[in-house]
Amino acid sequence: MTTFRVAGPDDAAAVAELHGDSWRRHYRGAYADEFLDDESPEYLGTMWAERLAARDGTWTTVAEYDGQLIGLSHVVYDADPKFGALVDNLHVRAPRKRQGIGTRLLALTAETVRDTGIYLWVLEQNTAAQGFYAARGGIRGERKEVPPPGGEPRRLNGRPACFRYYWPDPATLTDSISAYDA
Repeated sequence: MTTFRVAGPDDAAAVAELHGDSWRRHYRGAYADEFLDDESPEYLGTMWAERLAARDGTWTTVAEYDGQLIGLSHVVYDADPKFGALVDNLHVRAPRKRQGIGTRLLALTAETVRDTGIYLWVLEQNTAAQGFYAARGGIRGERKEVPPPGGEPRRLNGRPACFRYYWPDPATLTDSISAYDA
């Protein structure tokens, strides 16, 4: 059975590993191979250790199955005055996709947001994720260049782009909780 809980500092290494695996699967071509293969484990390890230790203005939910981390969602509250809370990360381990885990993580994340919208950015090349967000009522907004990880342009291949997907009313996402539990 899949369980969901709030992540803590002890989860940083497992969260970073899942995040890195997702990047290598879905960001190849947009992110430089050297960064994905050689640098991202340390980069993500440090990033998640800091995030999960501080937790100021953020919330991270993880999904587990049989004691293994299989999904995560990380939200930054009050990230944008117009669009609200930023879902900065939403990842599900590849063999566990299409089982409702991403839907549940997104809904649980939306449940933590109060009186504001919710949004995220998705790579232009990641059409599967775009379809996932659109199927959950996400509105596709503007397109922009992907900011390089850690502000280092060499970590990108060229100038990849991403799209904003947003939900003005996060309650539309929380409705999917009952659908998951049915």
